Amino acid sequence: MMLKELSASKTFGLLNKVIKFLKSIFLYILILGLFFALFLSPPDYLQGDSVRIMYVHVPAAWISLASFSLIAALTILNYIFKIKYLRIICTSVAPLGLLFTALAIITGSIWGKPTWGTWWAWDIRITSMLFLMGFYIIYILNYKLTKSEVLQSKISITTILLGLINLPIIKFSVDWWNTLHQPASIKFNATSTIHSSMLFPLGLMLLVFLLYAAIIFLMKYKTEIIKIKKNNIKRI
Repeated sequence: MMLKELSASKTFGLLNKVIKFLKSIFLYILILGLFFALFLSPPDYLQGDSVRIMYVHVPAAWISLASFSLIAALTILNYIFKIKYLRIICTSVAPLGLLFTALAIITGSIWGKPTWGTWWAWDIRITSMLFLMGFYIIYILNYKLTKSEVLQSKISITTILLGLINLPIIKFSVDWWNTLHQPASIKFNATSTIHSSMLFPLGLMLLVFLLYAAIIFLMKYKTEIIKIKKNNIKRI
């Protein structure tokens, strides 16, 4: 029992140190990212200054997809091996994924007005992102409203499997169909078409969003662990 208490104490101590460190550098990187995105990066030759919405829209969309992919992998592992702390990670990441999905949709709508001449279009990528937001909402509400752990597990794995079908549709919709969205400008297996003067601020803003996500996740994870400890729920 003493060893468990000592281990928990060390874990909380480490979490607090990591959170404190991330908070200490977050504001500086945020200011740097915004300075590059708003002032140093050039306007697009076609879209003008409206292209700067990209520095919020694109990182938000990337983190949205990455979060769901992470949740999917951990949910499947938890469904097979019944590792309880994986569920805690998933329920801590899911609200962040929903936040970034909503942010990607909203900023995409704002960007679409000057670019396409409309706030909304039932473009396949936009529609599939809307479906992704729905999957996040179902996943979160399942753990909040469903009392039976067995039913929770079944609903979560079903939601995840359906969501996994949606992910490649989001990613490759611009290649498979004729959509309003342009093809990917950043490619890992080919030459990227985005200039370095825009790529660097984009990378900085991605780092800002990742730091924010990490801070909120760690704080949420710590809170969930405290709740479990207080409720005397058996942990693995």
